[in-house]
Amino acid sequence: MIRLKWTRAWCCVVLCTIVISLMSVNPVYSAPAQKSVQKPAADTVGVARITADAAVLMDVVTGDVLFSKQAHKQRPPASTTKIMTAILGLELGRPDEIVTVSPKAAVVGESSLYLDPGEKINLYELITGALVRSGNDACVAISEHIAGSEEQFLKWMNRKALALGAQNTHFVNTNGLPRKEHYSTAYDLALMARYGLQIPQFVSITRLKETEIHFIEPDVMMDLRNTNKLLWNYPYADGVKTGTTTAAGKCLVASATKEGRQLLVVVLNAPDRFGDAKKLLEWGFQNTETVHLANAGQIMSEFPSVIEPVSVFIKDPIDVSLSKVERKNLQTRVVWEKTTNLPVRAGERLGRLEIWLREQKLNSMPLLSENEVAEERSLIRLFPYSQGNKRE
Repeated sequence: MIRLKWTRAWCCVVLCTIVISLMSVNPVYSAPAQKSVQKPAADTVGVARITADAAVLMDVVTGDVLFSKQAHKQRPPASTTKIMTAILGLELGRPDEIVTVSPKAAVVGESSLYLDPGEKINLYELITGALVRSGNDACVAISEHIAGSEEQFLKWMNRKALALGAQNTHFVNTNGLPRKEHYSTAYDLALMARYGLQIPQFVSITRLKETEIHFIEPDVMMDLRNTNKLLWNYPYADGVKTGTTTAAGKCLVASATKEGRQLLVVVLNAPDRFGDAKKLLEWGFQNTETVHLANAGQIMSEFPSVIEPVSVFIKDPIDVSLSKVERKNLQTRVVWEKTTNLPVRAGERLGRLEIWLREQKLNSMPLLSENEVAEERSLIRLFPYSQGNKRE
């Protein structure tokens, strides 16, 4: 049976997308604080024609969208769904946990690891099988092990998607098999993949060209080969996931790093998905750049207190990715929010620093007070000879 399973498994096509959802009632499910992400701009001109029905090019570090085409159009995501499934598996489980395959997981069809009921395998190996070979059955096994049922796991997936800002996504299964109410967008998938690329184990798995996984019971090995051909034909590629169904067409979420800068591309319903991804990535590397505007903790301005100016700083560094030709049109504006001058507390938010590109606001960062100014102290300075403060 195992030999037969291997033979069938060698023929499967990788289709995977993984989704992780965190329950707001439990701190373990809370996504870490992130910088506000630039909303996708209109379709960028100057990019070579692509075949994709929808596409997004994003800077992984800043989250800025460099190119978009129908970025918010809801479409079947196919196996790119497994990106979120893997994220949840990695965040909510331990790599060495032993998963026992259920009868339900074993009968899932299409792209598969051809799991049998009762087989045992480590969670990390199972996640590898889901991401690299796009095993649909592996996704169900992961969800049942983590949440007790695929239905509960799906609730977490959808909550996690919303927490990441993916507002046009809804999952009804863990693997991306076609269902009417199962959809996402190019922009939402970019947000999820960007989050996944912050998880070291996710990065390690999705960049693998070939690998093998080990089953505990029975004690056998299975060879895996990644369906992301960009890993072979584009030297800077380092992830993420393919997806293909009749309804979704050919899809790809891919990342690449060149000269220390990492970009992320999503192409949906793209007959030439690998060609499209390569064109967009190369365009991004050649025609866009990341501009460093400020360091973490840098003093940005002075709040006009009635007594003395108060220095204000930003907590996080400011980096903006944009077209090289647009750099000269990048501006910052200080907007004060505090209505009464005093008192001022150290660390109090007094305003915001806005980053603008022409007439489009790209981002906004809070401006915090470096020191405090007490109201009592200020009144003494205003009226130094008032009663109780006369000079002798």
